[in-house]
Amino acid sequence: MRGTAHTGPETTEAAQAALARGDIATAEQICARLVNANPGNGRAFALLTETALIRGRVDAALVCATRAVDGAPQDAIAHLMLAKARFAQNDLAGALDAAEAAASLSASSPQADDALGAIFGLLGRHEDAERLCRRAVAARPEIAQFQYNLAATLRMLGRLAEAQQHCDRAIACDPSFARAYYIRSDLRIQTRERNNIAELEAALAAAGADWRAKVMLHYALAKEFEDLDDDASAFAQARAGAELQKRFMKGDSGAELAQIDAIIRGQTKDWLGIAREGDRSSRPVFVAGLPRTGTTLVERIVASHSAMASVGETNLFPRLAAERLGGDAAGKSCDFRALGSSYAAVVERVYQPDGKRFVDKTLQNYLYCGAIHAALPRAKFILVRRDPLDAGWALYKAHFQQGVAFSYDLEELADYCLAFERLAAHWRRTLPAEALLEVAYEDVVRDQEGQSRRIIEFLDLPWEDQVLRFHESPAPSATASAGQVRRPLYASSIGRWRRHEKALQPFRDRLLRGRVSTQ
Repeated sequence: MRGTAHTGPETTEAAQAALARGDIATAEQICARLVNANPGNGRAFALLTETALIRGRVDAALVCATRAVDGAPQDAIAHLMLAKARFAQNDLAGALDAAEAAASLSASSPQADDALGAIFGLLGRHEDAERLCRRAVAARPEIAQFQYNLAATLRMLGRLAEAQQHCDRAIACDPSFARAYYIRSDLRIQTRERNNIAELEAALAAAGADWRAKVMLHYALAKEFEDLDDDASAFAQARAGAELQKRFMKGDSGAELAQIDAIIRGQTKDWLGIAREGDRSSRPVFVAGLPRTGTTLVERIVASHSAMASVGETNLFPRLAAERLGGDAAGKSCDFRALGSSYAAVVERVYQPDGKRFVDKTLQNYLYCGAIHAALPRAKFILVRRDPLDAGWALYKAHFQQGVAFSYDLEELADYCLAFERLAAHWRRTLPAEALLEVAYEDVVRDQEGQSRRIIEFLDLPWEDQVLRFHESPAPSATASAGQVRRPLYASSIGRWRRHEKALQPFRDRLLRGRVSTQ
């Protein structure tokens, strides 16, 4: 947005007001004049950090955040912005250091507490996030964002009824707060006697030109209509959300397909044979697969074992690999030992598995099985599969905050499911048998104990009956399935695609054509 003429006093409050109304340029101009007049103006540098992050200028953000802390070492906001900048640079350990420094300062504010709670949540520190979010809500209960962030944190911690109360309060504070409607719909199974459909439809009608809000409201309606067995309405709402998201999104599903093909070409068995030896000191477990295919269920089974700890969806290895492999799938210049050591060290510092073996459920790690094996040769992989027709519907009806560009068009979704099958077959041929276990979601549902024993045996762990009671675990779950994993195993999702058989025909046809062409 172009800067507007600023005629008021040159203050950080004026810059903050400009930023709040989306006038980034004016905020930057005011702050630039402030720091020119006083190079020690930490709050102005903190605002410049925020504008740099908004513009995607991560290096500039880190410079400004460092100047903010230098200029205002007792200001929690300065340390908070340093945490944000380090997180954006994939320096998770540094982000945690800065976040802990911010939390240690008594002179905080509700805004700082709320933002700091969000950072702790991103770093997997959900108890710290809850404490800070509660403090923000206690101070300013009328702010919808604060109520929502507390609800989202409570959802991760499994306190679903309490999360719903704070969603209700967020909506009462701001009836246009679409994210609160969205997660509220997912917190429980809706019934004809108790649902939010009328309220969602009213919010959708009032959303006007706010396409992001409309997308979330469409997906919330799809979920609630499906709970009520209104299949036609559920699909219509999912399609409306998908089409609207695709119209405005920047993702490139073609690039995602090309990435898989490059991995298959570059990371061969011969490549693994000549890759330099990685870090053998750590034995992590990676549960990976397409979204909505049962990965959370398998992760919870593993994490329920007393010898295991879950670090959740860290996204850590993809972050580190992006830096060290760049665009080279074969990683010719990558020091895989250093990559593995860096990964293990950050997990220990940030996620603190307390000396236990840990399970990382970053979904996209299916793209990195080869690189992970080169970097961490003692790692184990559990690749979760699901009937592609059920997986397709589950993906199509889900809204993702970022990535997953292929999920908003049925034919592109079919192409990606086929590419995933090719990649899974590649890892089956390439990785040692003792490193990779494939698990079908349907098998786990139909034979929970048998498949759980198979998983635990693969991990070289003794059997414990408590893994069958995964739903009783109090451990946080920061996934789209945070509500489902709090319930005992159920089979109602198997074959659900048949309720939309006609509407899913383009997806089915594309799958069939793709499979015929590769035979």
